[in-house]
Amino acid sequence: MITINFIAAGANPIRAEGKIGQSLMEAAVAAGVSGIAADCGGLLTCATCHVMVTEPFAARLPAAGGEERAMLAFTATPATPASRLSCQIILNADLDGLTVELPASQY
Repeated sequence: MITINFIAAGANPIRAEGKIGQSLMEAAVAAGVSGIAADCGGLLTCATCHVMVTEPFAARLPAAGGEERAMLAFTATPATPASRLSCQIILNADLDGLTVELPASQY
């Protein structure tokens, strides 16, 4: 298991655990993180699992693929250079302590 920190504006950080090999979105849903809607269940069709990955973790992730980059254009809160879809982030040991910021809205 690895530790994940979710930070929402104006709220206390949420600390959760995720399994290696699980997507960040799956870990967030399992932990009941309210800032991750995940309407499509991780099928890369809705962009409601938008997060902003903080450093040094952003540098540890593979680059976003073309489909993910295209979906980031449809996020309710404008995407930033740190934006990713949590369904596309697969947890591994290098991401222990991962910290992500949640957007103001997924809709």
